[in-house]
Amino acid sequence: MSHFISRGTGRLVAAIAGAVLGVAYGVVGLSTTAQAASWTDADSARIHPGVQMYTNGSQCTANFVFSDAAGNTYVGYAAHCAGLGEATDTNGCEAGALPLGTRVDFVEGGSLLGGGRSVGSGKLAYSSWRTMQQRGEGDADVCAYNDFALVKVDAASVGDVNPSVPFWGGPVAVSPGEAGSTVFSYGNSSLRAGVEALSPKLGTSLGEVGGGWSHTVYTATPGVPGDSGSGFLDGQGRALGTLSTLALAPTPLSNGVGDLASELAYAQAHSGIAGLKLVPGTEPFVG
Repeated sequence: MSHFISRGTGRLVAAIAGAVLGVAYGVVGLSTTAQAASWTDADSARIHPGVQMYTNGSQCTANFVFSDAAGNTYVGYAAHCAGLGEATDTNGCEAGALPLGTRVDFVEGGSLLGGGRSVGSGKLAYSSWRTMQQRGEGDADVCAYNDFALVKVDAASVGDVNPSVPFWGGPVAVSPGEAGSTVFSYGNSSLRAGVEALSPKLGTSLGEVGGGWSHTVYTATPGVPGDSGSGFLDGQGRALGTLSTLALAPTPLSNGVGDLASELAYAQAHSGIAGLKLVPGTEPFVG
């Protein structure tokens, strides 16, 4: 049994017992050298994979950076981070979702004690949930596991973006998602009270579920509310997926990670964003 992790800290017990990821208070390799000049230095970037993202008071975590043919910059997180329903609403073809254009803030240091410091902003530009509902998607696996959204970074904040994953480096490409791969993630839920040592995560992909739309991933410190949307890299530094769910069975405290190759292909086909692609990191993968 898998459930999304709750968006609300007030529902933390329900989240662990079974509910949606987040916290109240988100194939082709590219040359990193050619892209490096387009981004701020990784050490000084304030918007990057793993940064906290707040939507209507709900905290999630960024996965990767994306761009389009017009030169716009996007940061990805989970579609349920911009959901409207109850914590138990897990079917993206039925659950309520906020409209495109909803403001999203990038934040450092958010915790249960305070909302942290805003380091930039953007607007919801794509939601797999809204898109599936508009299209009348009928594939049960797609409805259950396609949990991906994009926030278009405001022009005033683009200069603070770097696509590299802190601590690990990369991504170098989109992963084909082989089973048994070592996986790497980075993010700091507001529930962890700013303990940076808990941000890097190392684990293993136990295999695919949902017709390849999701991966069961086990890490020593599983994703908790607020980690929702975090990106996972495979053992070669390729972008594997988006943290979506906490599983209670058959592998307790494992996480469901949406397959990025599938989610991105769906967005490329149906978002209306021309030339949508993953941006590789400027820093080498060191996992």
